[in-house]
Amino acid sequence: MEADAEITLVYDSSEEALAISNSVSPDNLMCPKELTVETRSIGENVVSVISYRGDNMATLLSTIDDLLSCVSAAEKVIGAVREKR
Repeated sequence: MEADAEITLVYDSSEEALAISNSVSPDNLMCPKELTVETRSIGENVVSVISYRGDNMATLLSTIDDLLSCVSAAEKVIGAVREKR
């Protein structure tokens, strides 16, 4: 089974998008061989492309869920830092 997903998140600034992208990108390094995750910032957008070449679609769905959870955590940290300034 082959499946691809592209997720685009839009932020208020390119700096925020870069911070989010950098915060979740290290997670992309340790993927099983049938899974690739690439995240990058493009202007005010964070674009993640997930490709899966395996037999269990739950792996793809779990990866998407994990990525979005990591993004949410990064957004909360950025929000907390803003409040402290």
